[in-house]
Amino acid sequence: MAFEELDPISYDDMFCMDSYSSYLPLTYDVNYGVDGEINSEPWWLSTPNLCEDLISPDLPSFNSYSTTTTPTSTISNDLTSYDYHSPTSNVSKKRKESPESPQRTSHIPRKVQTRGVNKECDDGDVIVEKRAPAKKAGNRKTPGKSASTTTNNGNSKEGRWAEQLLNPCASAINAGNLNRVQHFLCVLHELASPTGDANRRLADHGLQALKYHLSSANSAPVSPSGSNFASTNPRFFKNSLLNFNDINPWFRIPNSIANSSILQILSEEHSQVSLHILDIGVSHGVQWPTLIEELSSRPGGPPPLVRLTVVNPVSDNNQSGGTPFESSPGGYSFSSQLLAFAKTKNINLQINILNNCPLQSLSPEIIKSSKGEALIVCAQFRLHNLKHSVQDDRTEFLKIIRSMEPEGVILSENNLDCSCISCVDFATGFSRRLDYLWRFLDSTSVAYKGRDSDERKMIEGEAAKALTNIGEMNERKENWCERMRRTGFIGAVLGEDAIDGARALLRKYDSNWEMKVDEKDVCAGLSWKGQPVSFCSLWRTDFRTNTP
Repeated sequence: MAFEELDPISYDDMFCMDSYSSYLPLTYDVNYGVDGEINSEPWWLSTPNLCEDLISPDLPSFNSYSTTTTPTSTISNDLTSYDYHSPTSNVSKKRKESPESPQRTSHIPRKVQTRGVNKECDDGDVIVEKRAPAKKAGNRKTPGKSASTTTNNGNSKEGRWAEQLLNPCASAINAGNLNRVQHFLCVLHELASPTGDANRRLADHGLQALKYHLSSANSAPVSPSGSNFASTNPRFFKNSLLNFNDINPWFRIPNSIANSSILQILSEEHSQVSLHILDIGVSHGVQWPTLIEELSSRPGGPPPLVRLTVVNPVSDNNQSGGTPFESSPGGYSFSSQLLAFAKTKNINLQINILNNCPLQSLSPEIIKSSKGEALIVCAQFRLHNLKHSVQDDRTEFLKIIRSMEPEGVILSENNLDCSCISCVDFATGFSRRLDYLWRFLDSTSVAYKGRDSDERKMIEGEAAKALTNIGEMNERKENWCERMRRTGFIGAVLGEDAIDGARALLRKYDSNWEMKVDEKDVCAGLSWKGQPVSFCSLWRTDFRTNTP
Protein backbone atom coordinates (compact mmCIF):
# COMPACT_ATOMS: atom_id res chain seq x y z
CA MET A 1 0.00 0.00 0.00
CA ALA A 2 1.47 3.32 -1.00
CA PHE A 3 1.89 6.14 1.48
CA GLU A 4 0.92 9.71 0.81
CA GLU A 5 3.43 12.15 2.15
CA LEU A 6 1.72 14.85 4.15
CA ASP A 7 2.16 18.43 3.12
CA PRO A 8 4.61 20.25 5.34
CA ILE A 9 2.82 21.70 8.34
CA SER A 10 3.32 25.34 9.13
CA TYR A 11 4.57 25.66 12.67
CA ASP A 12 4.24 29.45 12.77
CA ASP A 13 0.62 29.29 13.89
CA MET A 14 1.24 26.33 16.16
CA PHE A 15 4.16 27.79 18.08
CA CYS A 16 2.34 30.99 18.80
CA MET A 17 0.03 28.79 20.89
CA ASP A 18 2.74 27.40 23.18
CA SER A 19 0.30 25.67 25.49
CA TYR A 20 -0.36 22.76 23.16
CA SER A 21 1.98 22.90 20.20
CA SER A 22 4.74 21.18 22.12
CA TYR A 23 2.90 17.87 22.10
CA LEU A 24 3.06 17.50 18.35
CA PRO A 25 6.33 15.87 17.29
CA LEU A 26 8.58 17.80 14.98
CA THR A 27 9.26 14.49 13.21
CA TYR A 28 5.91 13.02 12.19
CA ASP A 29 5.36 9.30 12.22
CA VAL A 30 3.62 9.62 8.87
CA ASN A 31 5.99 12.01 7.10
CA TYR A 32 8.69 9.51 6.18
CA GLY A 33 10.31 11.46 3.41
CA VAL A 34 11.73 14.19 5.61
CA ASP A 35 15.47 14.49 5.20
CA GLY A 36 17.76 15.18 8.13
CA GLU A 37 18.45 14.05 11.66
CA ILE A 38 15.72 13.54 14.22
CA ASN A 39 15.19 16.79 16.04
CA SER A 40 16.28 16.26 19.62
CA GLU A 41 15.31 19.65 21.02
CA PRO A 42 12.55 19.71 23.66
CA TRP A 43 9.20 20.69 22.25
CA TRP A 44 8.28 22.83 25.26
CA LEU A 45 10.42 25.51 25.82
CA SER A 46 28.00 11.03 47.91
CA THR A 47 27.37 7.27 48.54
CA PRO A 48 27.92 5.86 52.09
CA ASN A 49 30.61 3.29 52.78
CA LEU A 50 28.98 -0.02 51.99
CA CYS A 51 31.57 -2.04 53.87
CA GLU A 52 30.55 -0.72 57.29
CA ASP A 53 27.34 -1.65 59.08
CA LEU A 54 25.55 -2.58 55.84
CA ILE A 55 24.30 -6.08 56.36
CA SER A 56 22.07 -7.21 59.18
CA PRO A 57 22.70 -10.77 60.40
CA ASP A 58 19.06 -11.50 59.64
CA LEU A 59 18.40 -11.05 55.93
CA PRO A 60 14.99 -9.43 55.44
CA SER A 61 12.20 -10.75 53.34
CA PHE A 62 12.41 -9.57 49.74
CA ASN A 63 8.68 -9.70 49.23
CA SER A 64 7.06 -7.22 51.60
CA TYR A 65 6.11 -3.84 50.21
CA SER A 66 3.68 -1.29 51.52
CA THR A 67 1.70 0.98 49.25
CA THR A 68 -0.49 3.97 49.96
CA THR A 69 -2.91 5.47 47.48
CA THR A 70 -3.62 9.18 47.42
CA PRO A 71 -6.54 10.73 45.56
CA THR A 72 -6.09 13.21 42.76
CA SER A 73 -8.58 15.46 41.07
CA THR A 74 -9.08 17.93 38.25
CA ILE A 75 -10.71 19.54 35.61
CA SER A 76 -13.58 21.31 33.77
CA ASN A 77 -15.51 21.70 30.51
CA ASP A 78 -14.93 18.76 28.15
CA LEU A 79 -12.39 17.27 30.54
CA THR A 80 -13.86 15.17 33.35
CA SER A 81 -11.86 13.69 36.22
CA TYR A 82 -13.08 10.84 38.41
CA ASP A 83 -11.56 9.93 41.76
CA TYR A 84 -12.72 6.34 41.98
CA HIS A 85 -12.25 4.19 45.06
CA SER A 86 -12.87 0.47 44.80
CA PRO A 87 -15.57 -0.89 47.10
CA THR A 88 -13.17 -3.74 48.07
CA SER A 89 19.87 11.21 11.13
CA ASN A 90 19.58 11.24 8.19
CA VAL A 91 16.62 9.17 7.12
CA SER A 92 17.50 8.58 3.47
CA LYS A 93 21.21 7.94 3.89
CA LYS A 94 22.81 5.78 6.58
CA ARG A 95 21.94 4.86 10.12
CA LYS A 96 24.67 5.86 12.49
CA GLU A 97 25.94 4.15 15.58
CA SER A 98 27.07 6.29 18.48
CA PRO A 99 29.50 4.37 20.66
CA GLU A 100 30.21 5.33 24.21
CA SER A 101 32.86 7.94 24.90
CA PRO A 102 36.32 6.35 24.70
CA GLN A 103 37.28 7.73 28.09
CA ARG A 104 34.81 5.32 29.67
CA THR A 105 35.06 1.82 28.26
CA SER A 106 32.87 -1.10 29.18
CA HIS A 107 35.82 -3.35 29.98
CA ILE A 108 35.65 -5.05 33.30
CA PRO A 109 38.75 -3.86 35.15
CA ARG A 110 41.49 -6.43 35.49
CA LYS A 111 41.16 -6.38 39.24
CA VAL A 112 37.73 -7.96 38.90
CA GLN A 113 38.71 -10.47 36.26
CA THR A 114 41.61 -12.01 38.20
CA ARG A 115 41.39 -13.82 41.49
CA GLY A 116 43.62 -12.64 44.29
CA VAL A 117 43.46 -8.98 43.38
CA ASN A 118 40.56 -8.24 45.72
CA LYS A 119 42.17 -9.27 48.99
CA GLU A 120 40.19 -10.05 52.09
CA CYS A 121 41.76 -9.10 55.42
CA ASP A 122 41.63 -11.16 58.56
CA ASP A 123 38.81 -9.02 59.91
CA GLY A 124 36.70 -9.61 56.83
CA ASP A 125 37.33 -6.26 55.15
CA VAL A 126 38.04 -6.23 51.45
CA ILE A 127 40.96 -4.35 49.93
CA VAL A 128 40.58 -3.51 46.25
CA GLU A 129 43.97 -3.07 44.63
CA LYS A 130 44.24 -0.58 41.80
CA ARG A 131 46.79 -1.40 39.16
CA ALA A 132 48.13 0.77 36.41
CA PRO A 133 46.92 -0.29 32.97
CA ALA A 134 49.27 -2.50 30.99
CA LYS A 135 51.17 -0.81 28.21
CA LYS A 136 50.06 -1.59 24.70
CA ALA A 137 52.51 -3.06 22.20
CA GLY A 138 52.57 -0.58 19.38
CA ASN A 139 49.28 0.36 17.80
CA ARG A 140 47.99 -3.16 17.32
CA LYS A 141 44.36 -3.75 18.19
CA THR A 142 43.28 -6.96 19.78
CA PRO A 143 40.07 -8.26 18.20
CA GLY A 144 37.08 -8.09 20.49
CA LYS A 145 38.75 -5.78 23.00
CA SER A 146 37.86 -2.33 21.82
CA ALA A 147 35.55 -0.16 23.83
CA SER A 148 33.03 0.07 21.02
CA THR A 149 32.96 -3.69 20.62
CA THR A 150 32.14 -4.36 24.24
CA THR A 151 29.70 -1.49 24.43
CA ASN A 152 27.77 -2.81 21.44
CA ASN A 153 27.95 -6.44 22.41
CA GLY A 154 24.29 -7.10 23.11
CA ASN A 155 23.96 -10.63 21.78
CA SER A 156 26.18 -12.22 24.43
CA LYS A 157 27.18 -11.31 27.95
CA GLU A 158 30.85 -11.00 27.10
CA GLY A 159 32.04 -7.61 28.26
CA ARG A 160 29.02 -7.11 30.50
CA TRP A 161 31.06 -7.18 33.70
CA ALA A 162 28.47 -5.50 35.91
CA GLU A 163 26.24 -8.56 35.71
CA GLN A 164 29.23 -10.78 36.52
CA LEU A 165 29.34 -9.03 39.90
CA LEU A 166 25.66 -8.31 40.53
CA ASN A 167 24.34 -11.80 39.76
CA PRO A 168 26.73 -13.67 42.11
CA CYS A 169 25.91 -11.10 44.79
CA ALA A 170 22.20 -11.81 44.36
CA SER A 171 22.92 -15.54 44.56
CA ALA A 172 24.86 -14.97 47.78
CA ILE A 173 21.90 -13.05 49.20
CA ASN A 174 19.68 -15.95 48.20
CA ALA A 175 22.00 -18.36 50.03
CA GLY A 176 22.44 -16.10 53.06
CA ASN A 177 26.23 -15.96 52.60
CA LEU A 178 26.90 -12.62 54.28
CA ASN A 179 30.68 -12.62 53.84
CA ARG A 180 30.37 -13.19 50.12
CA VAL A 181 27.63 -10.55 49.86
CA GLN A 182 29.84 -8.01 51.61
CA HIS A 183 32.75 -8.85 49.32
CA PHE A 184 30.72 -8.21 46.16
CA LEU A 185 29.13 -5.05 47.54
CA CYS A 186 32.53 -3.55 48.30
CA VAL A 187 33.81 -4.32 44.80
CA LEU A 188 30.63 -2.93 43.24
CA HIS A 189 30.91 0.19 45.35
CA GLU A 190 34.40 0.71 43.97
CA LEU A 191 33.33 0.34 40.32
CA ALA A 192 29.74 1.61 40.12
CA SER A 193 28.97 5.10 38.89
CA PRO A 194 25.80 6.96 37.86
CA THR A 195 27.79 8.27 34.90
CA GLY A 196 30.05 6.59 32.39
CA ASP A 197 29.33 3.56 30.23
CA ALA A 198 26.38 1.19 30.51
CA ASN A 199 28.30 -1.26 32.72
CA ARG A 200 29.10 1.35 35.35
CA ARG A 201 25.55 2.68 35.35
CA LEU A 202 24.09 -0.82 35.56
CA ALA A 203 26.41 -1.56 38.47
CA ASP A 204 25.19 1.60 40.18
CA HIS A 205 21.48 0.84 39.74
CA GLY A 206 22.03 -2.80 40.65
CA LEU A 207 23.93 -1.83 43.78
CA GLN A 208 21.10 0.46 44.89
CA ALA A 209 18.59 -2.34 44.31
CA LEU A 210 20.63 -4.82 46.35
CA LYS A 211 20.90 -2.28 49.16
CA TYR A 212 17.11 -1.98 49.00
CA HIS A 213 16.67 -5.69 49.60
CA LEU A 214 19.31 -5.88 52.30
CA SER A 215 18.36 -2.84 54.32
CA SER A 216 14.60 -2.73 54.64
CA ALA A 217 11.60 -3.71 52.58
CA ASN A 218 10.09 -0.29 53.25
CA SER A 219 13.09 1.89 52.43
CA ALA A 220 13.21 3.16 48.88
CA PRO A 221 16.51 2.73 47.05
CA VAL A 222 17.51 6.17 45.85
CA SER A 223 20.15 6.51 43.17
CA PRO A 224 22.83 9.20 43.59
CA SER A 225 20.83 11.42 41.27
CA GLY A 226 17.61 10.65 43.17
CA SER A 227 15.78 10.97 39.89
CA ASN A 228 12.80 9.26 38.32
CA PHE A 229 9.52 10.37 36.77
CA ALA A 230 7.67 11.03 40.02
CA SER A 231 10.54 12.98 41.61
CA THR A 232 11.05 15.59 38.89
CA ASN A 233 9.10 18.71 37.95
CA PRO A 234 6.35 18.58 35.30
CA ARG A 235 8.00 20.83 32.72
CA PHE A 236 11.33 19.00 32.80
CA PHE A 237 9.47 15.68 32.71
CA LYS A 238 7.55 16.67 29.61
CA ASN A 239 10.59 18.01 27.77
CA SER A 240 12.60 14.91 28.61
CA LEU A 241 9.87 12.49 27.59
CA LEU A 242 9.35 14.17 24.25
CA ASN A 243 13.07 14.24 23.52
CA PHE A 244 13.48 10.60 24.56
CA ASN A 245 10.85 9.56 22.04
CA ASP A 246 12.73 11.48 19.38
CA ILE A 247 16.06 9.74 20.01
CA ASN A 248 15.01 6.27 21.18
CA PRO A 249 12.21 4.12 19.67
CA TRP A 250 11.55 2.15 22.88
CA PHE A 251 8.03 3.60 23.06
CA ARG A 252 7.85 5.51 19.78
CA ILE A 253 7.46 2.38 17.64
CA PRO A 254 4.68 0.80 19.78
CA ASN A 255 2.90 4.16 19.82
CA SER A 256 3.15 4.43 16.05
CA ILE A 257 1.79 0.91 15.52
CA ALA A 258 -1.02 1.57 18.00
CA ASN A 259 -2.09 4.77 16.25
CA SER A 260 -2.04 3.08 12.85
CA SER A 261 -4.08 0.18 14.25
CA ILE A 262 -6.69 2.58 15.61
CA LEU A 263 -7.02 4.12 12.14
CA GLN A 264 -7.18 0.62 10.65
CA ILE A 265 -10.10 -0.34 12.91
CA LEU A 266 -11.85 2.97 12.34
CA SER A 267 -11.62 2.57 8.57
CA GLU A 268 -13.79 -0.56 8.86
CA GLU A 269 -16.52 1.28 10.76
CA HIS A 270 -19.28 3.58 9.55
CA SER A 271 -17.91 7.03 8.78
CA GLN A 272 -20.13 8.69 11.38
CA VAL A 273 -19.33 6.39 14.29
CA SER A 274 -17.78 7.96 17.38
CA LEU A 275 -14.38 6.79 18.58
CA HIS A 276 -13.74 5.89 22.22
CA ILE A 277 -10.14 5.07 23.23
CA LEU A 278 -9.47 3.47 26.61
CA ASP A 279 -5.89 4.50 27.35
CA ILE A 280 -4.13 2.09 29.73
CA GLY A 281 -0.59 3.06 28.90
CA VAL A 282 2.58 4.94 29.69
CA SER A 283 2.63 7.61 26.97
CA HIS A 284 1.52 10.44 29.30
CA GLY A 285 -0.32 12.03 26.40
CA VAL A 286 2.65 12.14 24.02
CA GLN A 287 1.08 9.49 21.77
CA TRP A 288 -2.14 11.31 20.92
CA PRO A 289 -1.27 14.53 19.03
CA THR A 290 -0.04 12.46 16.08
CA LEU A 291 -3.31 10.49 16.05
CA ILE A 292 -5.33 13.71 16.17
CA GLU A 293 -3.33 15.03 13.24
CA GLU A 294 -4.01 11.84 11.29
CA LEU A 295 -7.73 11.87 12.16
CA SER A 296 -8.02 15.43 10.88
CA SER A 297 -6.75 14.37 7.44
CA ARG A 298 -8.68 11.09 7.34
CA PRO A 299 -10.64 10.42 4.13
CA GLY A 300 -14.27 11.14 4.87
CA GLY A 301 -13.40 13.44 7.73
CA PRO A 302 -12.81 12.82 11.42
CA PRO A 303 -15.28 10.98 13.68
CA PRO A 304 -18.07 13.19 15.03
CA LEU A 305 -16.75 12.60 18.55
CA VAL A 306 -13.44 11.31 19.89
CA ARG A 307 -13.47 10.25 23.53
CA LEU A 308 -10.23 9.52 25.37
CA THR A 309 -10.57 7.77 28.73
CA VAL A 310 -7.22 7.72 30.54
CA VAL A 311 -6.75 5.22 33.37
CA ASN A 312 -4.05 6.66 35.60
CA PRO A 313 -2.05 4.25 37.75
CA VAL A 314 -3.09 3.88 41.35
CA SER A 315 -0.98 6.29 43.38
CA ASP A 316 2.03 4.96 45.26
CA ASN A 317 4.00 6.99 47.78
CA ASN A 318 7.01 4.75 47.20
CA GLN A 319 8.59 6.43 44.19
CA SER A 320 10.91 3.50 43.58
CA GLY A 321 7.99 1.07 43.44
CA GLY A 322 5.38 0.64 40.77
CA THR A 323 5.58 -0.19 37.12
CA PRO A 324 8.39 1.62 35.30
CA PHE A 325 7.28 4.57 33.17
CA GLU A 326 3.66 4.61 34.37
CA SER A 327 3.97 7.43 36.94
CA SER A 328 4.22 11.15 36.35
CA PRO A 329 5.21 14.04 38.61
CA GLY A 330 2.62 15.78 40.71
CA GLY A 331 0.95 18.60 38.84
CA TYR A 332 1.61 17.15 35.40
CA SER A 333 -1.33 17.31 32.99
CA PHE A 334 -1.50 17.10 29.23
CA SER A 335 -5.28 17.41 28.92
CA SER A 336 -5.79 21.14 28.42
CA GLN A 337 -3.05 21.35 25.80
CA LEU A 338 -4.39 18.32 23.94
CA LEU A 339 -7.93 19.71 23.96
CA ALA A 340 -6.69 23.03 22.58
CA PHE A 341 -4.70 21.32 19.84
CA ALA A 342 -7.66 19.13 18.87
CA LYS A 343 -9.80 22.24 18.54
CA THR A 344 -7.39 23.71 15.98
CA LYS A 345 -7.73 20.49 13.97
CA ASN A 346 -11.54 20.51 14.15
CA ILE A 347 -11.57 17.35 16.25
CA ASN A 348 -14.38 17.13 18.79
CA LEU A 349 -12.33 15.68 21.65
CA GLN A 350 -13.45 14.79 25.16
CA ILE A 351 -11.04 13.56 27.83
CA ASN A 352 -12.06 11.61 30.90
CA ILE A 353 -9.47 10.79 33.55
CA LEU A 354 -9.87 7.95 36.03
CA ASN A 355 -7.79 8.36 39.17
CA ASN A 356 -7.18 5.67 41.78
CA CYS A 357 -9.17 3.14 39.81
CA PRO A 358 -7.59 -0.34 39.85
CA LEU A 359 -7.64 -2.02 36.46
CA GLN A 360 -9.71 -4.89 37.88
CA SER A 361 -12.45 -2.38 38.78
CA LEU A 362 -13.02 -1.15 35.24
CA SER A 363 -16.47 -1.66 33.78
CA PRO A 364 -18.63 -0.19 31.00
CA GLU A 365 -20.27 1.99 33.64
CA ILE A 366 -16.97 3.31 35.00
CA ILE A 367 -15.62 4.24 31.56
CA LYS A 368 -19.09 5.46 30.48
CA SER A 369 -19.15 3.33 27.37
CA SER A 370 -22.16 3.80 25.13
CA LYS A 371 -23.84 1.98 22.29
CA GLY A 372 -22.94 3.02 18.79
CA GLU A 373 -19.34 4.01 19.52
CA ALA A 374 -16.21 2.17 18.44
CA LEU A 375 -14.44 1.24 21.67
CA ILE A 376 -10.72 0.54 21.27
CA VAL A 377 -8.59 -0.50 24.24
CA CYS A 378 -4.96 0.60 24.07
CA ALA A 379 -3.04 -1.34 26.75
CA GLN A 380 0.67 -0.59 26.68
CA PHE A 381 3.27 -1.75 29.21
CA ARG A 382 0.88 -1.83 32.18
CA LEU A 383 -0.75 -5.26 32.19
CA HIS A 384 2.39 -7.15 33.18
CA ASN A 385 1.96 -5.61 36.63
CA LEU A 386 -1.15 -7.75 37.17
CA LYS A 387 -0.66 -11.02 39.04
CA HIS A 388 -0.74 -14.15 36.92
CA SER A 389 -0.04 -17.13 39.19
CA VAL A 390 -2.32 -18.36 41.99
CA GLN A 391 -4.33 -15.16 41.86
CA ASP A 392 -4.70 -14.66 38.13
CA ASP A 393 -5.70 -10.99 37.97
CA ARG A 394 -4.30 -10.82 34.46
CA THR A 395 -6.81 -13.24 32.96
CA GLU A 396 -9.66 -11.78 35.01
CA PHE A 397 -8.89 -8.31 33.69
CA LEU A 398 -8.82 -9.54 30.09
CA LYS A 399 -12.23 -11.11 30.70
CA ILE A 400 -13.49 -7.73 31.87
CA ILE A 401 -12.21 -6.13 28.68
CA ARG A 402 -13.81 -8.92 26.63
CA SER A 403 -17.17 -8.28 28.30
CA MET A 404 -17.04 -4.70 27.01
CA GLU A 405 -17.01 -6.09 23.44
CA PRO A 406 -14.44 -3.63 22.10
CA GLU A 407 -13.88 -3.23 18.39
CA GLY A 408 -10.19 -3.80 19.01
CA VAL A 409 -7.56 -4.27 21.69
CA ILE A 410 -4.00 -3.09 21.12
CA LEU A 411 -1.59 -4.90 23.42
CA SER A 412 2.03 -3.79 23.75
CA GLU A 413 4.22 -5.42 26.37
CA ASN A 414 7.75 -6.34 27.35
CA ASN A 415 8.82 -9.53 25.59
CA LEU A 416 10.62 -11.02 28.59
CA ASP A 417 10.50 -13.97 30.95
CA CYS A 418 8.80 -13.45 34.28
CA SER A 419 10.92 -12.45 37.26
CA CYS A 420 8.30 -12.52 40.00
CA ILE A 421 8.77 -14.48 43.23
CA SER A 422 5.97 -16.88 42.31
CA CYS A 423 7.87 -18.09 39.24
CA VAL A 424 11.56 -17.93 40.21
CA ASP A 425 13.78 -17.27 43.20
CA PHE A 426 15.22 -13.86 43.98
CA ALA A 427 18.56 -14.45 42.27
CA THR A 428 17.01 -15.69 39.01
CA GLY A 429 14.46 -12.89 38.94
CA PHE A 430 17.12 -10.30 39.66
CA SER A 431 19.25 -11.64 36.82
CA ARG A 432 16.34 -11.32 34.38
CA ARG A 433 15.65 -7.76 35.50
CA LEU A 434 19.31 -6.87 35.05
CA ASP A 435 19.17 -8.25 31.52
CA TYR A 436 16.19 -6.00 30.76
CA LEU A 437 17.87 -2.95 32.25
CA TRP A 438 21.12 -3.64 30.38
CA ARG A 439 19.30 -3.42 27.05
CA PHE A 440 17.71 -0.17 28.10
CA LEU A 441 20.96 1.40 29.34
CA ASP A 442 22.89 0.17 26.33
CA SER A 443 20.33 1.71 23.98
CA THR A 444 20.28 5.01 25.87
CA SER A 445 24.08 5.15 25.70
CA VAL A 446 23.72 5.26 21.93
CA ALA A 447 20.66 7.52 21.94
CA TYR A 448 22.33 10.16 24.10
CA LYS A 449 25.65 9.62 22.31
CA GLY A 450 27.45 8.83 25.54
CA ARG A 451 26.65 12.20 27.09
CA ASP A 452 25.61 12.39 30.72
CA SER A 453 22.67 14.65 31.53
CA ASP A 454 19.92 15.08 34.10
CA GLU A 455 17.46 13.98 31.44
CA ARG A 456 19.21 10.67 30.87
CA LYS A 457 19.56 10.08 34.62
CA MET A 458 15.83 10.60 35.10
CA ILE A 459 14.86 8.31 32.21
CA GLU A 460 17.26 5.60 33.33
CA GLY A 461 16.29 6.02 36.97
CA GLU A 462 12.70 5.31 35.98
CA ALA A 463 13.69 2.20 34.03
CA ALA A 464 15.75 1.02 37.01
CA LYS A 465 12.54 0.69 39.05
CA ALA A 466 12.26 -2.69 37.34
CA LEU A 467 14.99 -3.94 39.69
CA THR A 468 12.93 -3.27 42.81
CA ASN A 469 9.34 -3.57 41.61
CA ILE A 470 7.88 -6.91 42.68
CA GLY A 471 5.17 -6.36 40.06
CA GLU A 472 7.56 -7.00 37.16
CA MET A 473 5.67 -10.14 36.12
CA ASN A 474 6.56 -10.20 32.46
CA GLU A 475 5.65 -12.90 29.97
CA ARG A 476 6.90 -13.81 26.53
CA LYS A 477 4.67 -12.77 23.66
CA GLU A 478 3.70 -16.40 23.01
CA ASN A 479 2.18 -16.61 26.50
CA TRP A 480 0.42 -13.29 26.09
CA CYS A 481 -1.07 -14.36 22.77
CA GLU A 482 -2.29 -17.65 24.21
CA ARG A 483 -3.85 -15.78 27.13
CA MET A 484 -5.65 -13.42 24.76
CA ARG A 485 -7.07 -16.34 22.78
CA ARG A 486 -8.29 -18.08 25.94
CA THR A 487 -10.19 -14.99 27.03
CA GLY A 488 -12.13 -14.57 23.78
CA PHE A 489 -9.99 -12.58 21.37
CA ILE A 490 -8.75 -13.29 17.86
CA GLY A 491 -5.39 -12.05 16.64
CA ALA A 492 -5.74 -9.55 13.79
CA VAL A 493 -3.12 -8.92 11.15
CA LEU A 494 -1.42 -5.59 11.61
CA GLY A 495 -2.13 -3.41 8.59
CA GLU A 496 0.38 -2.61 5.90
CA ASP A 497 0.28 1.03 6.93
CA ALA A 498 1.20 0.10 10.50
CA ILE A 499 4.13 -2.16 9.57
CA ASP A 500 5.57 -0.08 6.75
CA GLY A 501 5.15 3.10 8.74
CA ALA A 502 6.90 1.66 11.79
CA ARG A 503 9.77 0.36 9.67
CA ALA A 504 10.19 3.71 7.98
CA LEU A 505 10.20 5.41 11.36
CA LEU A 506 12.70 2.91 12.77
CA ARG A 507 15.19 3.81 10.04
CA LYS A 508 15.60 7.16 11.75
CA TYR A 509 17.14 5.48 14.77
CA ASP A 510 20.34 3.54 15.44
CA SER A 511 20.97 0.51 13.23
CA ASN A 512 21.01 -1.85 16.23
CA TRP A 513 17.23 -1.53 16.42
CA GLU A 514 15.22 -4.11 14.47
CA MET A 515 11.56 -4.92 13.99
CA LYS A 516 10.24 -8.30 12.89
CA VAL A 517 6.70 -9.49 12.27
CA ASP A 518 5.75 -12.86 13.72
CA GLU A 519 3.26 -14.28 11.23
CA LYS A 520 2.12 -17.01 13.63
CA ASP A 521 1.17 -14.67 16.46
CA VAL A 522 0.67 -11.65 14.15
CA CYS A 523 2.84 -9.50 16.40
CA ALA A 524 5.44 -6.88 15.59
CA GLY A 525 8.50 -7.43 17.76
CA LEU A 526 11.07 -4.75 18.59
CA SER A 527 14.61 -5.85 19.43
CA TRP A 528 17.93 -4.25 20.39
CA LYS A 529 21.06 -5.94 19.03
CA GLY A 530 19.09 -9.07 18.27
CA GLN A 531 17.61 -9.34 21.77
CA PRO A 532 13.83 -8.98 22.22
CA VAL A 533 12.58 -5.86 23.92
CA SER A 534 8.83 -5.61 23.32
CA PHE A 535 5.98 -6.59 21.02
CA CYS A 536 2.84 -4.94 19.73
CA SER A 537 -0.31 -6.82 18.68
CA LEU A 538 -3.88 -6.18 17.56
CA TRP A 539 -6.85 -8.23 18.75
CA ARG A 540 -10.53 -8.35 17.82
CA THR A 541 -13.39 -9.64 19.91
CA ASP A 542 -14.27 -13.24 19.06
CA PHE A 543 -18.06 -13.13 18.92
CA ARG A 544 -18.17 -16.87 18.26
CA THR A 545 -17.42 -17.43 21.94
CA ASN A 546 -19.63 -16.62 24.86
CA THR A 547 -18.73 -13.61 26.97
CA PRO A 548 -16.57 -14.87 29.87
